Amino acid sequence: MLNGKSILVTGATGSFGKEFIRTILKLYPDVKRLVVYSRDELKQFEMSQEFSHSKYPVIRYFIGDVRDEARLTMACEGIDIIIHAAALKQVPAAEYNPMECIKTNILGGQNVITAALATGVQKVVALSTDKAAAPINLYGATKLCSDKLFVAANNIKGARDIRFSVVRYGNVIGSRGSVIPFFLQKRKEGVLPITHPDMTRFNISLEDGVKMVLFALENAWGGEIFVPKIPSYRITDVAEAIAPNARQEVVGIRPGEKLHEEMITETDSLNTIELDKYYVICPSTPIWSMDDYVNAFNGRKVPYGFEYNSGTNDEWLTVDDLRQQIKQHVDPNFEV
Repeated sequence: MLNGKSILVTGATGSFGKEFIRTILKLYPDVKRLVVYSRDELKQFEMSQEFSHSKYPVIRYFIGDVRDEARLTMACEGIDIIIHAAALKQVPAAEYNPMECIKTNILGGQNVITAALATGVQKVVALSTDKAAAPINLYGATKLCSDKLFVAANNIKGARDIRFSVVRYGNVIGSRGSVIPFFLQKRKEGVLPITHPDMTRFNISLEDGVKMVLFALENAWGGEIFVPKIPSYRITDVAEAIAPNARQEVVGIRPGEKLHEEMITETDSLNTIELDKYYVICPSTPIWSMDDYVNAFNGRKVPYGFEYNSGTNDEWLTVDDLRQQIKQHVDPNFEV
């Protein structure tokens, strides 16, 4: 599927970007070019220690910001596929610095669309977040807006052979700034700060996130928001898994934070199809027939009123499951 293709990844020095590039190099040895597009020269330097140009001649390192349309358009010349992972993601930082989040997540997303349309790109997959469903914080609101931009981009492609789609998933286990690395660090102090004892979150591994993007690249008709079927966890179970003897101190929910995360709202159910491993939120402005889509993928329409919420999910990680996940995906030396 990707052999002979040129791929650009925005925000490629992040957790997802590195895992995506690692996977592509393994699965598609004849990929033509992999462009790492990000704004942090130190992270690019550190990444180049693992993925050096001498060892992997297909890799290129472009310093640039998705806010810079001209630079982004230049980087997209000759590119077949864009994976858009660049974003400002920290909820409290976005609440305090709203315009900076808007510039990157919304205007930057539009720049990706504009550059893709201008340079003959064939496929674009944008990464979203569970916080984009019924958002209550600015980060989620900007990602919802971004999702709408990428879905609607299919309406303005004209005669171009290009498809825009979105993947939306929950917390990536062990990613930078997430709760598990934070708790692993704090357990040395014997006290773990708990925002709320009833808080839940969705959980996905980097590997499964990459698989989902590859699924979208291979199967998207254009305009879909792909949502994975993944388990939930309770924040208190994470604390128990990491430091069972530590004291749990309730510190309160942070600004803009939800008690439970949603990925599909009740209103979304009107346009949602269930597949084997994923849900697909179809565009509300029809681009193609939902019935044709259901038949093509042997899926089914979900019932009206269906919701996909981390608090009411029917699949949960236990404390033991979480310990195994931490050992497998975060720290191979992890011991309780």
